[in-house]
Amino acid sequence: MVNQNLYVMKQPELGKKISELRKAKGMTQEELVEKCNLNVRTVQRIEAGEVTPRSYTVKALFEALGHTWQNQIEEETSETKKPSPILYAAVGASILYFFLSMFEIGLETEFISGEASISAGAFAWIKTGSYLFYVIFLFGWLKLTDSFPNGILKLSLWVMIGANVIWYLVDLLALFTDSFSLGDYYMIKVSSFGFMYVFLGLGYLGYKKQFSYVATSMGCLLILAGVLMFSGIGVFLALIPWTLAEIVQIGLMIYLIQKIGRNSSPDLAY
Repeated sequence: MVNQNLYVMKQPELGKKISELRKAKGMTQEELVEKCNLNVRTVQRIEAGEVTPRSYTVKALFEALGHTWQNQIEEETSETKKPSPILYAAVGASILYFFLSMFEIGLETEFISGEASISAGAFAWIKTGSYLFYVIFLFGWLKLTDSFPNGILKLSLWVMIGANVIWYLVDLLALFTDSFSLGDYYMIKVSSFGFMYVFLGLGYLGYKKQFSYVATSMGCLLILAGVLMFSGIGVFLALIPWTLAEIVQIGLMIYLIQKIGRNSSPDLAY
């Protein structure tokens, strides 16, 4: 019978203990995951002390190792995560961005061709909303990486946020100064976003073990959209995979918020 102190043990001691128990049973990490519905990467990170598992994850591991679970610890000993208000704001922002960006793309084409139907000031407000809502959406995904760790995705999100801030400022200068126009750098901006969508897509592919075809399809769609944008030969064609990827992103975000709300462990394999 395992001492209940094991369940309040902090990392890296907990990971070391699990590793010792597994080796004492003569089990490989692959054999362990087959018994407790986790993936190999999760067990590797727990044993390495990189993540702190929830109490029911520890329960599954110890039971798989042949020890009796003593459910003597109050629920509050395991940190209960509730969805952050940022996540709810991100969902709302993503929907607003999805529709506003379509409107912005059309207007930008008008400004580049010199046939703008609205003033530069009005267009600046539309751009402000589009950039702002997208950045809020990206911050929502950053918040989700706290519960669902993904180093590549986290880095790509920060890069995308930084690029949005830079290009927003450049767009404002183009609209309100005579130094240059939107058309002077349009393809450079599109190509840079294409590169970043490829990077973002690779980040989402990092979730393929946890979310299977959902993460795979989302990552591949973003990579395809990014390649089309970066190449410059299919800028508008890129809107098709980009639109589908945005819908999947929003859907997966809502799903993960629900998982957190149900207090489900983020390190379980789905």
